[in-house]
Amino acid sequence: MGTIVISANATLDGVVQDPTGDEGFRHGGWFEQIAEGDRAAWAKLETDEALGAAALLMGGRSYEWFAERWASRPGAWADRLRELPKYVVSDTVEDLPWVNSTILTGEAVAAVRSLKHTIDGEIVVYASFRLIQTLMEHDLVDEIRLTICPFVLGEGERVFREGGATKALRLVDSRTLGDNLTFVSYRPTETGSPNALRR
Repeated sequence: MGTIVISANATLDGVVQDPTGDEGFRHGGWFEQIAEGDRAAWAKLETDEALGAAALLMGGRSYEWFAERWASRPGAWADRLRELPKYVVSDTVEDLPWVNSTILTGEAVAAVRSLKHTIDGEIVVYASFRLIQTLMEHDLVDEIRLTICPFVLGEGERVFREGGATKALRLVDSRTLGDNLTFVSYRPTETGSPNALRR
């Protein structure tokens, strides 16, 4: 059975919206402000993650964004992303310009559950914060990996939806990337209850 791994960049206050400034968000482009040394350390982490993945899972808008920029990009990371099977949760995407791409048909939650049963290894979710929130709400996420960037925006879409269900997570990894970034990885507790962390 596969495991669903969320892989996202976030600000210190949890914002994941418009990191590259392409969506018109007034604080967009925050990720583009990180230092070169930090970017190189982040890229190494992401390349290693892709090499260890079995598949990618994305929402429609994120797929279109990545396909436009990564389908013909050179480099080891881009080569690996081309090799990986890519699954898209969308009712609107029809064109699949990135090789090895498939649209998941039917109801999204059921389709992702089925995908978990057909793939062995990590199914990594890039960007796609709305899809991430849906997967979290239906307890389909096995690990959350966040690269925390040293910015506080004060507003914007966050990886965890306001008013969503309470979740308990356990820290499984944390490290510094470059001089200013922090990588953290969490997995859900067995019970999912915040009280589990007090034991």
